[in-house]
Amino acid sequence: MKRILLIIFTILLVVGVAFAKDFEVKKKAGDYDVTVKIDKNPPVVGTNNVTAEIKDASGKAVTDAKVVIDYSMPAMPGMPAMNYKANAKLSGDAYKATMNLSMGGSWNIAVKITKGGKTSSVKFNIDAQ
Repeated sequence: MKRILLIIFTILLVVGVAFAKDFEVKKKAGDYDVTVKIDKNPPVVGTNNVTAEIKDASGKAVTDAKVVIDYSMPAMPGMPAMNYKANAKLSGDAYKATMNLSMGGSWNIAVKITKGGKTSSVKFNIDAQ
């Protein structure tokens, strides 16, 4: 009986991981609606692919902006602050970049959108595993 329960639990765990959704955040940045997706949920130490979809007030995709992903971990005792930038490149109607998180813990993420000399940003936190 225990063996059957273990097999069922293992199958459910594998199916759950296979169909897990991306990490997703939806926020406003000035006049823009921004959806940020990270391909791993929860984000992990190492490579994480980030996609930012930006829409104007009318719902049209913004494809002529400069998008930068700033990610940082604040200083802790015995460790300096870590600050990184990733320039996102337009791919279709979304901007894509790669974040390389160097250690587990709480990270601050800022997606900065510059268009027409004006910069708007979306900020959120993640916990890398």
